[in-house]
Amino acid sequence: MRVNFLGAVAIASLLTLGTVACGTNTAVDSGSGVSQEAANPCAAANPCAGKNPCAAANPCAAANPCAGAKAETAATQQPEVYSYKSLAIRGADPVAYFTEGKAVKGVADYEYTWNGATWRFSSAENLAKFTADPEAFAPQYGGYCAKAVSEGNLASIDPEAWSIVDNKLYLNYSAGVQRQWQADVPGNIAKGDQNWPTVLAEAALHESGKSW
Repeated sequence: MRVNFLGAVAIASLLTLGTVACGTNTAVDSGSGVSQEAANPCAAANPCAGKNPCAAANPCAAANPCAGAKAETAATQQPEVYSYKSLAIRGADPVAYFTEGKAVKGVADYEYTWNGATWRFSSAENLAKFTADPEAFAPQYGGYCAKAVSEGNLASIDPEAWSIVDNKLYLNYSAGVQRQWQADVPGNIAKGDQNWPTVLAEAALHESGKSW
């Protein structure tokens, strides 16, 4: 039985990460924007008196302490590229991660449709670079959260939670989830590679619904 992503990955916006080791691999460049995590109802204190509130079956009757306010999307075949309101990376310029070392918002004047999603760029030069070789700049796992994919799940991303490893772009759900992913970058990449792309047909998508 697949474990709910919110319990397995400890989504930073819903669960406290506690003490999480951050990767120190110098080959990883990471985005910033760390935010304070919320209290974790699935930590040491068990809200269900001996039962596991994070299990796939809900032992807490109607109230699931591990679920967010927004329900997860049903587990149906998901698109190859994650997009929010049709925009890949929530409208961030994929090329800028490599050329400027930060998340940069693209603009409607420079758009390109590829793999079923609309990609935006901050300049005509970046648009030209992407159209010449999209796979060189597009994020791994179709832009879904890298940590979620490593666990056999699917989740949306925060454009500020990014890493470039071996000249490949990886995105994560939040700064907190990225720290978890960075704790074992090679291992999480290996697991993600193994789960991709079959996870598209096997997992529900957790969407934060946050604009950027």
